[in-house]
Amino acid sequence: MAKEIVDAISMKRALMRMTYEIIERNKGTENLVLIGIKTRGLYLAQRIAKNLKNLEDVDVPVGAIDVSQYRDDLPESEKEKMIHGQQLDFDITDKNVVLVDDVLFTGRTIRAALDAIMDQGRTAKINLAVLIDRGHRELPIRPDFIGKNIPTAMDEEVKVSMTEVDDKDGIDIMNK
Repeated sequence: MAKEIVDAISMKRALMRMTYEIIERNKGTENLVLIGIKTRGLYLAQRIAKNLKNLEDVDVPVGAIDVSQYRDDLPESEKEKMIHGQQLDFDITDKNVVLVDDVLFTGRTIRAALDAIMDQGRTAKINLAVLIDRGHRELPIRPDFIGKNIPTAMDEEVKVSMTEVDDKDGIDIMNK
């Protein structure tokens, strides 16, 4: 049984508020790049970039990273076979990176994303933007920009739906 906790309009408002916070924290958009964690993090980053274009009339580079090869739950034998190659088509050296994801839970995906970003170049700084912070951290990771805090039970799942992949916008909580 799914329960909608955020509708499309509320989601749009949260992203707009996050966009304003990103502008304020970075004192504008100079040297700013957005990196979304595939899949929904990329679409959220693209939406934030569109908001930045509308508000500041600037095209901020948007890239995507796949963190699957950086996961700490892979066996060492699998990690040794992987090549950590270039994933972005722009340079992030000395840039202010905003890493974007849909749901922050244990923090392990973000840790993997940070490793992936470090393989791409030396940034000036990295901020974390998440649409939903649901708690239950296993690592000392804290988002800089949060769309909505939604405390959850361990037996619940947060499902972010986006029109780009799910044909609708919204956020539901479901029992596992």
